Amino acid sequence: MAKIDWIHEVEKRKEALIKDAQGLLHIKSLLDDENAVPDAPLGKGVKEALDYMLTLGEKDGFIPKNVGNLAGHLEFGEGKELLGILCHVDVVPEGDGWTSDPYAAEIRDGRIYARGAIDDKGPTMAAYYAMKIVKELGLPLKKRVRMIIGTDEESNWRCVEHYFKNEEMPSLGFAPDADFPIINAEKGISDFDMVQKGTVEEKLSANVEVQTFISGKRYNMVPDYAKAVIHVKENQAQITESFTNIMNQYDLEHQLSNKNQEVILEVKGISAHGMEPRNGKNAGLFLAEFLSKLDLDEKAATYFRFVSRYFFDDSRGVHLGVANSDDVSGELTINPGKFSYSKADGGRIGMTCRYPVTNKMETTKEKLDALLKNEGFTIENFSDSKPHHVDEKEFLIQTLKKVYEEQTGEKAELLAIGGGTYARSLTSGVAFGPLFPGRPDVAHQKDEYIDLEDLFRATAIYAQAIYELAKVE
Repeated sequence: MAKIDWIHEVEKRKEALIKDAQGLLHIKSLLDDENAVPDAPLGKGVKEALDYMLTLGEKDGFIPKNVGNLAGHLEFGEGKELLGILCHVDVVPEGDGWTSDPYAAEIRDGRIYARGAIDDKGPTMAAYYAMKIVKELGLPLKKRVRMIIGTDEESNWRCVEHYFKNEEMPSLGFAPDADFPIINAEKGISDFDMVQKGTVEEKLSANVEVQTFISGKRYNMVPDYAKAVIHVKENQAQITESFTNIMNQYDLEHQLSNKNQEVILEVKGISAHGMEPRNGKNAGLFLAEFLSKLDLDEKAATYFRFVSRYFFDDSRGVHLGVANSDDVSGELTINPGKFSYSKADGGRIGMTCRYPVTNKMETTKEKLDALLKNEGFTIENFSDSKPHHVDEKEFLIQTLKKVYEEQTGEKAELLAIGGGTYARSLTSGVAFGPLFPGRPDVAHQKDEYIDLEDLFRATAIYAQAIYELAKVE
C-alpha cells in the first residue's frame, strides 16, 4: 500500500475544516442547569453543540447516536474491538477583556479566536476530520472507531458517567484535549468547599464591617474578578489610599467607589486553568489579603485571615500541611476558585486540589479535616476523581509515539498533567494533543485561540493515529 501523505489529505479539506470548526465555536455551549429542560438537561447551549456534531456526522455517513441528551457518539468501521476518541463540546464561561466576541470565531494572524478554540472544540473538529479522512480513504480497519462527545467535561462529568452506564467501554483510546506529545499520567482531582462554621463573638469596636465579598465562578479557574462591599466607620481615606497603593504594587487593575460610609472595592486579576494557579493572578486572593489586614468584625476577621494564612502566595498546600510530589506527575496544587462571604452567612472557599498519582487523597483529607476543626471551618461538597496512569510499554503509547515522531521528527516524551481529561475514563486511555511543545496554553483565558497551522498538523497526526490503532486487532 502506498504511503499516505496525511498532511496533503488535510490540505484538501482545510476550508471545510475551518468552516465546520467556526460553526461549532459560534455556539455558546455553557452549562446552564437553571434553564434545563428534559431534552436539554444541561441547558440549550451544550445540547445545540452536541446536535451540531451529531448532524454533521450523520451527513458525512457516520452512525450517530444521542445518549440521553447528555452525550453522543459517531461511529464507523467494523470489528469486535472499539477505539474511542473522547471529546467535549462544553466550554467554561468566557470572562471579560476579549479583543473580539468570544463566540465570533474570528480569524486573525492565522489563528481562530474563540472560547473553546483550544479546549476543546477546535481539537474535536480536528479529530472529527481525522476520522473523516480515514473513512473517505476507505482504509482497511480491524476495529470500530467511535468519537464520544461529552457536554459536561468542564463541570461534573455527568455526560461520561451517563454514557458509560449505557454504552460500551472502548478497549483503548485517546482524548485530544491537552498537550502533545503524549500524556500518560493525570493527577487526581478533588473539588470541595471549605465552609466557615458556627457563630463568633462580635467585636464591637471594629472599624470595618465586610458586608459582602465575592470572587470566581468555577473550581477549575483562577478568578479574574473580585468585589467587596465594606462599611467603614473611620479613616476611610486612609483605607482607600492603602488599597490603591497595594493594588498598584501588585500591578493589578482595580476600582473603588464610596458613598457615605460604604466603600466598594473591585480587583481584576488574570484567569487561567486551575491546574496551575501560577499561570494566573487570583483576584479573590489579592482582595482577601488586603481585607485581612484591616480592623474587621470578628466573623470577617476569622474568614479573611484564614484565606490569607493558608492560600495567599501558596498554591502547593504548604501552609495547609498537605504538600506532596512525585517523579511521575509532579507537585500537588491547590486553586481556590470560588470565594463568597456575607455578614449573614459567613464565608466559603471552593477549590480544586490536583494531586500526584502516588498521593492518597484519603490521607490528605484527614489532614485537612484535623486542621479545619481548629480553625472553625468544615469541608462540604467533597468529590474525588482518582489519578490515572498508563504504562509506557502499552500498545497505545508505543503506537502514538511512532505516529508523533514520524510526523514531527521530534522525540515523543511522556508527560503528566494536573488537568483531567476524559482519557481517565478508559483503562487504556491517554490525552494526545492538540497543544504542541512551546505553544502557550491559553485554555480558560481571555482571547483563547488555536493556530490554524497547528489545527491542520493535529488533524494529520490524529488521522494517522486512528489508522495505526485501528488497523490491527
